[in-house]
Amino acid sequence: MRIVFMGTPDFAVPTLDRLHADGHAIAAVYTRAPAKAGRGMALKPSPVHARAEALGIPVLTPATLKTPEAAEEFAGHGADVAVVVAYGMLLPQTILDLPRFGCLNLHGSLLPRWRGAAPIQRAVMAGDGESGVGVMRMEAGLDTGPVAMEARVSVPEGMTAGELHDRLMPLGADLMGRAIQALERDGLTFAPQSAEGVVYAHKITNEEARIDWSRPAAEVARHINGLSPFPGAYFEADLGKGLGKGGDKGPERVKVLRALPTDDSGTPGTLLDAACTVACGTGAVRLLELRRAGRGGTASGEEFLRGARLEVGASFA
Repeated sequence: MRIVFMGTPDFAVPTLDRLHADGHAIAAVYTRAPAKAGRGMALKPSPVHARAEALGIPVLTPATLKTPEAAEEFAGHGADVAVVVAYGMLLPQTILDLPRFGCLNLHGSLLPRWRGAAPIQRAVMAGDGESGVGVMRMEAGLDTGPVAMEARVSVPEGMTAGELHDRLMPLGADLMGRAIQALERDGLTFAPQSAEGVVYAHKITNEEARIDWSRPAAEVARHINGLSPFPGAYFEADLGKGLGKGGDKGPERVKVLRALPTDDSGTPGTLLDAACTVACGTGAVRLLELRRAGRGGTASGEEFLRGARLEVGASFA
């Protein structure tokens, strides 16, 4: 098959590798343009961009696909199918109509649940016991197209979004590889999504990353695990060295990357013990992995408390 591949983050790299290893002719890779990153703010190519260059595949980073010029360039690839994995840009109908077999999207949820930008994080935050990946044919609507294949995984309590992401990456690559093989044999069939159970996975905002200790412990733990490792749920506390607004001493931001609910109780936001258990609206959560602002490494709850010199009864906001 002659394929145009469209993707950006590391989640998409195994699928690109699988299609390349299967011997398909990947005419071009479309990805988001390099972005400034790091302290030097140097331009850094996306993971897909870097991998495509290593494989010797031409890379394109258009700012838009909505112009006649973009459509003409896309048509010039003569693709049988476009494979889209977390590309990060909506495809106009003019692009969707160009490949002979249309555009196939690998989506990180069991559709129609969690259509949209952050399906993996939202599944963990909601406490879904099951998640998965699916291959669908793209339409103009947001993740509304018919689904051809799915693969499912369980989501145990305490799993982070990062861990679920890492389980779904190879699963999705294998699924898309098998879907393209079926397409070659004219054996890929699609079924419309159900009109019931539609839930949107809205983009994660910085504002919702702050931990609300007044919520029940199970919700707080899922919120923390669902935002790990990125952007990272956080609280603020006076650790004696933090900088507030204007450079004055003040509360320091601390990210929490893993937590589990417990049956302890107390005033919400209060540190209950030396194991870094913090009271919630009902119950409490044990903070298992934390990272202080401006520090690269992570620490266990006990290590964090020792380093921060916090005692039982301290307040987290």
